[in-house]
Amino acid sequence: MSLVAEAFVSQIAATEPWPENATLYQQLKGDQILLSDNAASLAVQAFLQMCNLPVKVVCKANAEYMSPSGKVPFIHVGNQVVSELGPIVQFVKAKGHSLSDGLDEVQKAEMKAYMELVNNMLLTAELYLQWCDEATVGEWEVKRKMKAIGWGNKTLDQVLEDVDQCCQALSQRLGTQPYFFNKQPTELDALVFGHLYTILTTQLTNDELSEKVKNYSNLLAFCRRIEQHYFEDRGKGRLS
Repeated sequence: MSLVAEAFVSQIAATEPWPENATLYQQLKGDQILLSDNAASLAVQAFLQMCNLPVKVVCKANAEYMSPSGKVPFIHVGNQVVSELGPIVQFVKAKGHSLSDGLDEVQKAEMKAYMELVNNMLLTAELYLQWCDEATVGEWEVKRKMKAIGWGNKTLDQVLEDVDQCCQALSQRLGTQPYFFNKQPTELDALVFGHLYTILTTQLTNDELSEKVKNYSNLLAFCRRIEQHYFEDRGKGRLS
């Protein structure tokens, strides 16, 4: 999208209030939704909950084909359709809702760096487990992409070590704070929750990935905190 088009979309978005019938689309639960897509969907849901913006979650078998980018999740708000966390954060910001406006420029740069870490490590590990683990059925195209970024020939032990290093960095940054930037959540908190909660609550071919996360008690407490505060109406309590 060109800068002019982005500015036009932002202008339109800013003039319309958030509707009560906003909808988030993702794949069907169960075998159809991939680990990485489930994490992405939960991150967006958490972000919207943190912004106090209502959204109805709809699971569709053909959700990715309905998305403008071919990726899920995506939201349908008024006459706008926006997919993936980054563009959704910008779309919501254009409507006057931002979780990171209170951060200074140094903190914003730090937040973006940690979001890159999560996407480079946790997201890539999820993709690895989906397609490259010998215990799962892989697709050639995804394996080719994994090799292109240096992950295709990694062993499961190496992937788990990368995940552990990522969790260690996140744990150190979080410390004893309720959220990564003290008392108020940002989009980083939504992203981390989406990935960690999905890893902790999804049944995989082995439990080594979730065991890595469980080694960090403050990350577990962080996930419980967000689940209880923003998703209590679901009655899940899966981390209790």
